[in-house]
Amino acid sequence: MWEVMSYGERPYWDMSNQDVINAVEQDYRLPPPMDCPNALHQLMLECWFHGRNVRPKFCEIVSSLDKLIRNAASLKVTSPAQAGVSQPLLDRIVPDYTTFPTVGDWLVAIKMGQYQENFLTAGFNTFHLVAQMTTEDLLRIGVTLAGHQKKLLHSVQDMRRQMSQTLPVQV
Repeated sequence: MWEVMSYGERPYWDMSNQDVINAVEQDYRLPPPMDCPNALHQLMLECWFHGRNVRPKFCEIVSSLDKLIRNAASLKVTSPAQAGVSQPLLDRIVPDYTTFPTVGDWLVAIKMGQYQENFLTAGFNTFHLVAQMTTEDLLRIGVTLAGHQKKLLHSVQDMRRQMSQTLPVQV
């Protein structure tokens, strides 16, 4: 369910198997994917209880999902990007784009290196141009997977935010 709600993002990102095991043993659970209804994330958390005897049975999961479908309003309640909740174990580190000499290096750092050629061929070879990218641009250059589009757009938004914070003040 977490992978579906995150559009196929890899759970636990770049952690090794041993790191995941250690994290789960320390009661770490994945945060809700962006725009994931609270009720669905709560169901995920119940399925991830440490003790298998307290996890919901399949028929209980089906019943919970059926109730959620019948009460569609409950699926509209989401957490605003986990405001104020810290997940130190897996805090997403936003790479500072200024530390990368090229757009290709930035793509590799955010694990999207397979699109280097697409970006260069389409002329997105400077950070200023990349910061102006839209979903339509990503589709046009061949980024068709929704999860990859989402990841790239989030990183582009982070880049815009960093650019706006470093712009010189006009007097």
